[in-house]
Amino acid sequence: MQTVNDGFTRPQPQPGWIEVIVGCMFSGKTEELIKQVRRAHFAKQKVQTFKPRIDSRYHEKDVASHNQTRTEAIPVADADDIERLLEPSTVVVAIDEGQFFGDNIVDVATRLAEQGRRVIIAGLDTDWRARPFGPMPQLMAVAEVVRKQHAICRVCGGPASRTQRLISAVEDIVVGSTEAYEARCRRHFDPELGARRLTERTEPLSLSEL
Repeated sequence: MQTVNDGFTRPQPQPGWIEVIVGCMFSGKTEELIKQVRRAHFAKQKVQTFKPRIDSRYHEKDVASHNQTRTEAIPVADADDIERLLEPSTVVVAIDEGQFFGDNIVDVATRLAEQGRRVIIAGLDTDWRARPFGPMPQLMAVAEVVRKQHAICRVCGGPASRTQRLISAVEDIVVGSTEAYEARCRRHFDPELGARRLTERTEPLSLSEL
């Protein structure tokens, strides 16, 4: 409680904020998100967790890390659905795989923070070609807290900050796990590997190979 100049004592609204957890695949982003959700539960805070409906790799509804740590979540098709499904008593809003949402997630997160809620968003900061991924750069820019996670390079064992695509594909969004991606450091990252493998796969056999 805080006393204002008119002599009345009024409850002061709790300020909200945005936290962003970023990194390459296998860097523990979702695990960190789940840890923050569990801490909030322990503090008896009302939490709602959301995930993009497109991500059903490990579970249809739950948010799940690569090591199968899980927490209950609500799958949504669009960031605007988060506001529609939010309960008035919710204090903490957790969102996984933020890179799969449209740019409107920035406005949604901002509005929720301005309402006094803590918003935690985990996602890939760069895509398979090391380009800024979806709305994540904008979210990092407006966030009060940014956590950069690192994985282990599968080639040299050093700190990894890149997501290496292993399969033959050039689409920007290909949902997958260890069968399709691995973590790499800057030195051993090859952004054209997926495109080269697609070319190698689709080239016709030469006469000598028939």
